[in-house]
Amino acid sequence: MGEAYIIDAVRTPRGKGKKEVGALSHLHPQELLSQCLNALRDRNGIDPKDVEDVVAGCVSAAGEQGACIARMAVLNAGWPHDSASGVTLNRFCGSGQQAFNFAAMGVMSGQQDLVIGGGVESMSRVPMGADGSGLDGHNPHLEELHPMVPQGISADLIAATEGFSRQDLDAFAAESQRRCQLAQKEGRFDGSLIPVRNADGSVALDRDEHPRAGTTAESLGNLPPSFEGMGSYKPKGSDQTFDERAKLRYDVDSIPHVHHAGNSSGIVDGASAVLLASPDYAKAHGLKPRARIVATATAATEPIIMLTAPTPASERCLKRAGMTAGDIDLVEINEAFAAIPLQTIRNLKLDPEKVNVNGGAIALGHPLGATGGMLIGTALDELERRDATNALVTMCIGGGMGIATVIERV
Repeated sequence: MGEAYIIDAVRTPRGKGKKEVGALSHLHPQELLSQCLNALRDRNGIDPKDVEDVVAGCVSAAGEQGACIARMAVLNAGWPHDSASGVTLNRFCGSGQQAFNFAAMGVMSGQQDLVIGGGVESMSRVPMGADGSGLDGHNPHLEELHPMVPQGISADLIAATEGFSRQDLDAFAAESQRRCQLAQKEGRFDGSLIPVRNADGSVALDRDEHPRAGTTAESLGNLPPSFEGMGSYKPKGSDQTFDERAKLRYDVDSIPHVHHAGNSSGIVDGASAVLLASPDYAKAHGLKPRARIVATATAATEPIIMLTAPTPASERCLKRAGMTAGDIDLVEINEAFAAIPLQTIRNLKLDPEKVNVNGGAIALGHPLGATGGMLIGTALDELERRDATNALVTMCIGGGMGIATVIERV
């Protein structure tokens, strides 16, 4: 197997995912990804005609995010029509990381020399559920086999089975905000962060706008639970509420609804792109590699509790890399809900001081298809800042899946 080098990684700031409120909500999602593509071109002096493919994650690939947004973003960027092709994929919240992993696989296999992996999600313009797929594609047979529940119920179920209290989750969330505030103050995101510009060249947004400085566990304690009402909802045609579905499968007495807007990931807009090259291409074109991909993996778990697979995905990835969790310098675990990183830290016996050291999606927000690429760039920037060696990036995914990647500085 050949090597795949990370040459560069960029991302937009995360804008609040609300129409007429978020600073990016007036921009077409193609434009967000296009500006990332052009930033990679300009920062690295690459010829767009050498880019063989753009692999982009996008969860709600409907409306403005339909029509293969990866290829449309290439064209919208003004690149020659005979430059990069594009492909758009959906692995739910892991889409951006899967796009990066697939791009890396193309290079590592020897079939490609220069590829971009990343993703985009404009949650203000194309909200969750815009594709109309529901929880399971509206398949009665699948619903009978696996009566799934919304992810918020799954997160609360994990908290119940793990014994995480509301106080545990709020303490984690407050720490995510504190770390993010410090990272912003010290410019730790600046290496990958690009300003998003309007059509007239003015800056639309150059800083993540979702974090809430000064958040404390005490202030979070005042927020109402987000999924209590959803838990008591009985879907059409079902004789069970979502809570009853979950309790029946996991034999718990109750599901305390402990997640809320402050200890769950924020709804935001954003895009990311990572430039990957073969060693031969990098050498021939004077591109300095920043890291290499050591291993990638996915894993699946039970689809009702749904969000527990970062553990087996990480274990598989580490085994493939010939490493243990103790060998890893930094870990990025997507903070979809506070219970997810807490469970993964416990299962993998991770040092919390090495995990999400600059905060995570609770503070910054989670632009679904873009987040995976963002986490790769965040991990790489922090490895360089600390002069550390390697990082593990992992995410929980709907439908009972997880994804993981190990990267190592060159």
